[in-house]
Parts: sequence; structure tokens; C-alpha cells
Amino acid sequence: MKVDRRSFLSFVIGGAAGTALSPLPWKLMDDSSIWSQMWPWTPVPPDGEATYENSTCSLCPGGCGISVRKIDNRAVKIEGQPGHPVNDGGICILGLSGLQMLYGPTRIKAPMKRVGERGEGKWQKISWDEATQILADKLTDIRSRGEAHTVAAISESDSGTVPALLQRFLTAYGSPNFIRMPSGRDADELAVKTLFGNDGRTGYDVENADYILSFGSGLVDGWGSPVRMIAAASTWKDKNVTVVQVDPRLSNSAAKATRWVPINPGTEADLALGIAALMVANGAADSSAVSGFGALKADLLAAYETEKVAQTTGIEAGALVELAKGFARANRPLALCGRGKGQTATSLRETAAIYLLNALAGNINQDGGMWAIPQADYIQWPEVETDTIASAGLRQPRIDGAGAGKYADAKYLLNRLSEGVNGSGPYPLQMLMVAGANPCHDLSDSTGFTEALAHIPFIVSFSSFQDETAAMADLLLPEHVYLERYEDVPVAAGLHQQVIGLSKPVVSPQFNTRHLGETLIATAKAMDAPMADAFPWDDYETCLEESLAEKWDALMEEGVWVETDIDPISDTIRVAGMNAPAVAAEGDEGSFPLLLIPYDTLRISSRTVGDTPFMIKTVADTVIKGPDGFVEINPRTAGDAGLKEGALATLTTPRGETRVRVHLFEGIKPGVIAMARGLGHTAYDDYLAGKGVNFNELVGPVEDPACGHDVAWGIRAKLAKA
Repeated sequence: MKVDRRSFLSFVIGGAAGTALSPLPWKLMDDSSIWSQMWPWTPVPPDGEATYENSTCSLCPGGCGISVRKIDNRAVKIEGQPGHPVNDGGICILGLSGLQMLYGPTRIKAPMKRVGERGEGKWQKISWDEATQILADKLTDIRSRGEAHTVAAISESDSGTVPALLQRFLTAYGSPNFIRMPSGRDADELAVKTLFGNDGRTGYDVENADYILSFGSGLVDGWGSPVRMIAAASTWKDKNVTVVQVDPRLSNSAAKATRWVPINPGTEADLALGIAALMVANGAADSSAVSGFGALKADLLAAYETEKVAQTTGIEAGALVELAKGFARANRPLALCGRGKGQTATSLRETAAIYLLNALAGNINQDGGMWAIPQADYIQWPEVETDTIASAGLRQPRIDGAGAGKYADAKYLLNRLSEGVNGSGPYPLQMLMVAGANPCHDLSDSTGFTEALAHIPFIVSFSSFQDETAAMADLLLPEHVYLERYEDVPVAAGLHQQVIGLSKPVVSPQFNTRHLGETLIATAKAMDAPMADAFPWDDYETCLEESLAEKWDALMEEGVWVETDIDPISDTIRVAGMNAPAVAAEGDEGSFPLLLIPYDTLRISSRTVGDTPFMIKTVADTVIKGPDGFVEINPRTAGDAGLKEGALATLTTPRGETRVRVHLFEGIKPGVIAMARGLGHTAYDDYLAGKGVNFNELVGPVEDPACGHDVAWGIRAKLAKA
């Protein structure tokens, strides 16, 4: 049998990926848990009776069910919950190491106020009563001046009762400025609204598809609900499922796929529309699934001729024809969207083009297909009765410009907040509250965002951890971690059902922290009547129980609620969103001849929380070595620059410059270099801080011309000997 270079690379990297998904690393993790007993902060529980408590993990959007083993009130191990509809007993490396977040040294152990310069790290512990009064007094003062609209809040999510309480708090107060962190949900929700005409989201029946065409989605690298995807991937070979991974680099997902299709970065939409054009030209498209099919047919055939698409994407014309035939002939084909873990937004054009493929294949709302379903809508609180101040504030434009003018279709535009607070916004921002998010590390141009915070007089962080954003705060009001609190966890990450998990306190709070819901309720009650009246609950648990209503008893008993009787939004899509111009990478090709792209891996947490010590120890020394981060580069490209394996080099982009090491990698296209996302922290502890480079310091936001979302998929760069 002849084995070419690409097949050999897939075999080698696929073996590594298979090892990563096998029980072996988890055995190593058991060993490392023994070694870690020498770490001074690791608790060693006394002998005692073992019990188990079920809960829901909320460390990523996956929403897995977990079972926590306890000795007395000490949690000693986290496992996957058998029979859970999301993960059925499986668990990822992040969920497995959650105890290091519960007991680790990076916890903020009590409310604190800043006593030194901002960012200097000097704090004074205060009581919760004092902390609540400081926040209430600041808010009352701003409101009394008629400036309620100058307060903003950033949240990792807008789903569930806790984000809903934060939104309600701002509404009662008089601010329109609740902002969700950017993610793949932005493009998904906008595409559903644009194509199907209603609010909702998509889900994917990956378990029953027989041909999967992935446009850069990290199927075994953390996309969707990671454990669910890994479980599904483990069955595809036995079921003879064809998996095609379109990706500029040979990721673990590409190595495990049936076929890897290298593509020029940023041309995924062109490929999807090129395949669509071939399906239409050959009579293989379901015309009944697309409203306005006639106009679409003419546009596709005129603009996406096969040879032209081949030149744009770097994929041979013959390969394009094969992809179109394979996808069209499958019984249950499925096209997937969202690069890497799907935690960064894609353009409306790209998302709409990929959703169009599913429609043309006739697999919308079908077994093995893409589903368009409404969002979970179980929070039915009475509307807030606003007073004169709040009503006036809510009429003000948003600080990020979303929902108006050329950004009318966007719900949130956090990428524009820096511009707004730097003076080009409609008004100066007086206060920023940050909950469950770390924008000072996770946003594009994170350095610029951090610098912009200097223009905001008062910053409040509700973080449980000493992250980069908490370091810039004036007041720290630390929340319980997920193992210490009640919280509903709506799970949307790629599921084609409505699933709600329930996080429960499996141990008592370890430190003097407080549930964010309790903090918001207490602060509202410490203010004047309009605020207090909007929060009629005595405590958060009462609010949660009333909100979940008939679901509460089932959630307390089973830990999860699955709503299968859902009416899909529509089976027919409209022709919209696909004519927007392509989104180019920032930078001039003459000055920056290379393309720098990020990649995701299960071993590096790239949002919400940083890597635990367990996780960082599993990262290969071709990704980080000591403090140095690596860039992957094709040997041919490296040879042209005189760079060898492990060599120090200077990486420069239009946004910044840093020192890196070189890792030669045949599995990446010439002219493209890649860097792991999620490293380069300056906060947390010695196990994580100072390791590698933060990709977000090297890339800036690039606006989608269709909506304003930040859809930067990479940036132009140059690499030179250090």
C-alpha cells in the first residue's frame, strides 16, 4: 500500500489524537493527582465514608453532568455522570481537574477593595455588608445625577437566571448596556434570525449523520459539548460515517477524519458556496427548502464557478467536485460551522453559506441533520416597572452601538467597547461590572481593551479567581465556584434538544464568597424603591425555584431536564446574508507575508477560566516550553526564513510583537503559521502565569460588514530570527 506524506501525517497525528481520547491520559491524571499531594495547597482529606453528589459542570458551554466523590464534606474526585443525556459518564480534562479550582490558590477568598494603584495588586479585605454598601452607594450616586445609562455589565453568557438577574438589575437601574462576550453564538443567532426569520439557534444530530463536512469545527478539539462530540466521533468509523475536515492545519480533528482538506484560511464561505453551486448545477439540490431558489441558483452559478473557487480556496477543482458529490449523495449529510471550539464568532456570510448547504441537502430538522429551534424560554418574570430615571436611561443608545444604525442586527458588540470608552462613544462610561468573563485576556486586542479600562472610573469584578480583569478592578465581590452554588445551566452547545442542567452545591463554600444572584438581590434591596421592587425574592434559591416552576422537582432529583417536544422554527430558509464581502485578515501582505491563525486544543482552556495545574502539565513541549510559546510553521516556509526547529524568533503583527520558538510542522500550509489559543496569562498562579503568548495580544478586531461582530480569523504577520 502506498502511503503519501499527507496520509502519513494523518496516521501519526491521528494516533496522538487517539491517545488523547483514550483512557491513558486519565490514568496519567490519576498518577499526577498522587504526585500533586506534595503541592502545599492540595488538601488531603481524612479517612471517612465516601458519598457521591450529582451536579452540572459549567466550566464550558458543554453542560456535562458530573458526579462528585466526597469524604465527609471534602470533594476528592469528579467523574462524569452515567446516563446523563449530554455526556453519559464521560468527562473532559477540564472537568476532571475542577477540584483544583475549588481548592486552588487563585481563588479570591473574600470581598476586597483596591487600596493601591489600579492593577498594582494591593487590596484590603472588607465585609460583605461594607462591600454591598460601597456598590449600592456608587450606583445610587450615578443614578441621582441622571446618568444611569453610563453603567455597563459584561457577562460570559446571557442564558439562565443569573445573567437574567444581571440584565434585570440594569433594566431597573436604567442602563441599556448589558453586553455578552463574543462567541460563535453571535453568528449562529444572527444567521437563524436572518435565514429563518425568527429568534433561535441551531443544533446538530451528529449521532445519526452519515456524512459530516466540518468547516474548521474542532470535532475532537472542544467544539460544541466536547465529551458528547468525542463519544460520537468514537462511533463514526464503525458506522462507516464519512468525516471531512476542512482546515488550514492538520488538527487532531483533521487527523481523526476520513479526509483532511487543507484550505486557504478565510475562504471557507467560498468553498461552501462553491459546493452549493455544484449541487444546484447538477440537480442535486432540494429547491423546496430555499425560498427564492431561482434567484439563488442564478447567483451561485454566476459567482461560484468551480475553477474560480478552486483558485480562491487553494483546493483543486477535482477535489471540489468530489466533495459536492459526496455531500449530495449521502443519505443524511451534515455541514458544521464554527472554527475550533466555536468560541469566536464567524462572519454572517460564512455561517449562512454553511447553513445553506444543509438546506440544499434537505436535512433541516431531520434525523442526522441541522435543527433550527427556539431558545429555552422558561424564565417568566414580571416586567420591570421603570421610574422616570430608568426610562430616560433606557432610551439612550448603547455604549457599544449594537442594535442601531449600521449595527442594527447585532445584539452585542463588545469589540467596540474600547472605542466607545476611549471617547468616540455616545457618552463616557462611569462604571463597569464584569461577571464570569475575563475580557482583558480573551478579547481581540486584549492589550488595548485593558488600556481602555483606565477611562472607566469604577470597575467591579465578580470573578471567583485572580484573573487579568479582576486585577484591574476597584472592588472584588467574589462569587462561589460552580461546586458551591445552585444555578440553572441551559445547554445549547450544538444540541438539537433543549437541555437544562442544575448545578448544586456539593460542598460548603470554602471561603467568604457569595452567590452572584445573592449579591445582586442584596444590592438592589440596599437601594431605593424602584430597584428593590424589581427583586421581590428573599434569596437566589427562591428565585431559581420559582423560575424553574414545574421543572424544579425533576431537576433536583435527576439534575437535568430534556425538552424533546419542540416545534422547530422553520424547514425553509430565505436567501440572505451570503452576498456580504469576504472578511480579510488585517495587515499588508507586502509588509507581513505570513498568515497567523490560532488553534484550539482540549488541553488548553481558552475562555472563562485558565488552565489548571493538571491541564498545563499535559501541554506538549512543542506548544510551550518553560515561558516560551511556539508557532507552527511549514518546513519549507521556515527554510526560506532560515529558521530551524526550536529556534527563537521574533513574531510581529500589525498589533504587536513577541518572542516565540519555532516548531516545524508538515501539517500546515506553506505561508501560514499557527499558535495555540488560551496561553500568555499574566494572572492566576505560577503554574499558568508567564507560559506562552496570548494570541489575543497579537490580533485586533475585524468587523463583519454585515453586522459589526468581531470575526477576525487571523492576522498577517512576519517571523524573523531573534
